[in-house]
Amino acid sequence: MKRFAVIGLGNFGFYAAKALFEDGNEVVAIDSDRSRVQAIDTFSSEAIVIDATNRESLKALGLEHMDGVIVSTGTRISISILICLYLNEIGVKQTLVKALDDDHAKILRRVGATQIIHPERDSAVRVSRSLSRPNILDFIPLAEEYDLAQVESPRAFINKTLQELDLRAKHNVHIIAIKERSPENFMLVPPADFTIKADDILILLGKTDDIKRIKALKQ
Repeated sequence: MKRFAVIGLGNFGFYAAKALFEDGNEVVAIDSDRSRVQAIDTFSSEAIVIDATNRESLKALGLEHMDGVIVSTGTRISISILICLYLNEIGVKQTLVKALDDDHAKILRRVGATQIIHPERDSAVRVSRSLSRPNILDFIPLAEEYDLAQVESPRAFINKTLQELDLRAKHNVHIIAIKERSPENFMLVPPADFTIKADDILILLGKTDDIKRIKALKQ
C-alpha cells in the first residue's frame, strides 16, 4: 500500500483523492474548506481541515514520508507556489502540482515541483491521440470489474521468471508488457523466461480486485 496526500479538494483534487483511495492506497485529504473536507471523508483515510499555506501545519503532517503529494489549489497562483515551496523544504520527494499556464509551471518547477499537471491540456492530448493514433487497447471490451494497471515489481517477484511466477494461475492476472528502467526498454508480451528485476514496471490486465492484491504485496 502506498501513501499519498492531496492538498486542495476542488473537482480535480476530490476525484484524484477518491481514485487513489479506491485503488487501495492510504490517502490524506487536505483543504481549508470544512465542507470540502467533509465531502471527501468517506473516500479518504484521513480528511483534515488546515491552512496549507502555514508551513508549521504542513510540517506536522509528516508529508515527507508520503509516496507523493498532489497540490490542486484553484486559480490563486501564489498559494500553489507557496505550498510547493514548503513541501520542497519539508523534504517531500514527489510533488505533483496543477498549473494554470506555462509560466505558472516554470515557477512551480523552480520551487520544487517534480511533476506538473495540466488537466485540460493532458485530457485533450489523450483524446486527440486516441483518434489519430488508435491503440488496440482502446478496443479491448473491458468489463467494469477489469482493469489495466502499471505495478512496481513486488519484492516476492524479483529474480524470478514469469514461468516461475505463473501469475495467470496463481493470481488470475496477465502480464501484457514490462517497462525496464535499466537499460530503458519496453517489452510487449514478455517471454516466459524473462526474469523480473527490482526496478521493472509490470503492465497487468485482470480483475480490479486481483490487481489490488498484487499491489498490496510488499514492494
